[in-house]
Amino acid sequence: MSRANLLRAAGATAAGIALTAATGTAAAASSREHPNVKLIRDYYAAYGEGDLEALRRRFFAPDIQWTIPGHHPLAGTKKGVEEVLAFFAELGRAGFRADPIALAPDGDWVIDLHRGWSTTPKGLDITWALAFRIRGGRIVEAINYPGDQHAADAYFWRVFPLAKLPDRLAPRANRN
Repeated sequence: MSRANLLRAAGATAAGIALTAATGTAAAASSREHPNVKLIRDYYAAYGEGDLEALRRRFFAPDIQWTIPGHHPLAGTKKGVEEVLAFFAELGRAGFRADPIALAPDGDWVIDLHRGWSTTPKGLDITWALAFRIRGGRIVEAINYPGDQHAADAYFWRVFPLAKLPDRLAPRANRN
């Protein structure tokens, strides 16, 4: 069987092959991309640019919850846009970057696998999985799953140490 017959049998046409070659596979794929996957892909672009206002206006629902597992100063569930953006500002201080590897939709969820690494200081470079729940074209929930929780905990403790004990024990009224 010839290559042309194999392509025809697979449903590929000369026009489709030419279109893919002319526009690139990413453009061809994006025309078929699930809207929730496109949302997360666009979110990563805004995140990569450090555009916290775009995250607020375009991507995060007002009642967003973002869960960061672990035993480190940034761990826990952030509730609402302000807490989530404060978390992202702290990640920005560490020069944290993310490069998506795979995105897969399933109903209201998008499962993401990405490389996440730090630049300031260097020291963390692991694979992460995130589960994003989408409602009304916005992220309402995200749950992080680090590929190496121990490495993430050690890194975040190194970069975000607790305040010295006297400051931690000071009455709340004296803080700020």
